[in-house]
Amino acid sequence: MSFRRVVALAGLLAAGSIQAETAAPHAGDAKAGEAKAAACGACHGSDGNSTDKQYPKLAGQQADYIARQLALFKSSARNNPIMLGFASTLSDEDMHDLGAHFATKQATPGNGDQALKARGEQLWRSGDVKRGVPACMSCHGPSGRGNPGAGYPQIAGQWTDYVVAKLKDWQNGTTWGDDDRAKIMPEIAKRLSEQDVVAVASYAEGLHTSKPIATAAK
Repeated sequence: MSFRRVVALAGLLAAGSIQAETAAPHAGDAKAGEAKAAACGACHGSDGNSTDKQYPKLAGQQADYIARQLALFKSSARNNPIMLGFASTLSDEDMHDLGAHFATKQATPGNGDQALKARGEQLWRSGDVKRGVPACMSCHGPSGRGNPGAGYPQIAGQWTDYVVAKLKDWQNGTTWGDDDRAKIMPEIAKRLSEQDVVAVASYAEGLHTSKPIATAAK
């Protein structure tokens, strides 16, 4: 997929010109989701803020995105043996209730590595035309809050270790589903160097507010 194709496809999805293959929007019950979330807390934290950096923070994530990922785990379109065990017992309603529950929580602040800030910010805000990498914020937003309409997740404040692991998975050919949106990140990730992967993941972790990571005092 060419650089122009990646950028155009991401833009069309973000603008709603292409309908991603997702279930019709469904509002879950956050209160019901709270009662169903006990098993999630062991890895993701009782409030959706995991303490083990290999597990993603779910706090503040878009409800529909969480529900969609659970459906992908259940169908094994997203391969994860641990999550398959949990998701296989969930109904569609359960998935949306859990999504609604975690969407009401607030992610704890992350910390970006100041030594990686310059390159991470460049990739986030401008991309790298020479490498064929579009700006991350074109899909995930300037503050990393994502785009609910297009299904792009919030990654502000997400653990650097987790984001690095997912980018490396995509570099190795992992995909999450068959729709157009699922093809975008593997193509982009393959164009990032090892240093870029860590830099942009670190920058994303530091985006826990609407402002960029504060520059260290000189």
